[in-house]
Amino acid sequence: MAVSIAVLDCDLLLYGRGHRTLDRFKLEDVTDEYLVSTYGFPRQFIYYLVDLLGDSLSRPTQRSRAISPETQILAALGFYTSGSFQTRMGDAIGISQASMSRCVANVTEALVERAPQFIHFPEDEATVQSLKDDFYGLAGMPGVLGVVDCTHVAIKAPNAEDLSYVNRKGLHSLNCLMVCDARGVLLSAETHWPGSLPDCTVLQQAALTSQFETQLHKDGWLLGDSSFFLRTWLMTPLHIPETPAEYRYNMAHSATHNVIERTFRTIRSRFRCLDGSKGTLQYSPEKSSHIILACCVLHNISLEHGLDVWCSPATGHMEQPEEEYEQMESMDSEACRIRQELLLTHFS
Repeated sequence: MAVSIAVLDCDLLLYGRGHRTLDRFKLEDVTDEYLVSTYGFPRQFIYYLVDLLGDSLSRPTQRSRAISPETQILAALGFYTSGSFQTRMGDAIGISQASMSRCVANVTEALVERAPQFIHFPEDEATVQSLKDDFYGLAGMPGVLGVVDCTHVAIKAPNAEDLSYVNRKGLHSLNCLMVCDARGVLLSAETHWPGSLPDCTVLQQAALTSQFETQLHKDGWLLGDSSFFLRTWLMTPLHIPETPAEYRYNMAHSATHNVIERTFRTIRSRFRCLDGSKGTLQYSPEKSSHIILACCVLHNISLEHGLDVWCSPATGHMEQPEEEYEQMESMDSEACRIRQELLLTHFS
């Protein structure tokens, strides 16, 4: 038992003093199957992350011996994909539970710094047109630049502003606003909103709205469900469809918008720290927000590397609270005109 305590609490007793990097675990010594089952990703993906984040994770440290970028990344991936700081995870790569926590913090911040690189809307015309074509191929909905929705992630009760994070189910959470393309690649992710805010309020206050209100995307729109207001750049379903064209529009809208729900399930299934099965994220809202965003960055990188199989639904306990809302129909006459023109042009 004395040896076990030393492993957990005193890395120095095992590894001595000095400023060399600790190489406790060698990727080449284990199989891809082991890496996927333990850390969620194959060898080449982990090597890519080492190259991407290595400089950030090799910053000077006051500790006697630095933990290598490779080991830090394995520790963070182990937490993201299992949702646990279990001792066996640290034992597998030779670090204490306290070091595991520091590694997660370091890797999370390195990934958050790179979020704009991996989560953004396309800008060149060819890529934007390809985006629209991909969406049109799903259910015949034209002009779609992305599908938007919110999802809640459970967190521990914060020390301050406690009630602002209590959602409709009485649980503490962050309400995360995301947009994805037809493949599930995230184009926008705002992960910091308090769980008490309804989806429509989150969108109203979001940077996403400012981005679209400045008319940076004039020739298309997002698709959102009925928890949002109809806008010139956001098409929502009709509350009570009456004509065949309106029914066809709603069906195409629903089939296309479903991509974001599948994306949420995939992210929760891949990153079990978010699905509630291991309990809530035991961090402040700010740190929890960064962990969620780091997982979003990893989600996009994984799709970029061909790891794009849609996952089965997660089994966790934290799902998006059902919104109790009145139909969010817009008084914006221009938004109504655009949707009506869409109905007449493409669904009549």
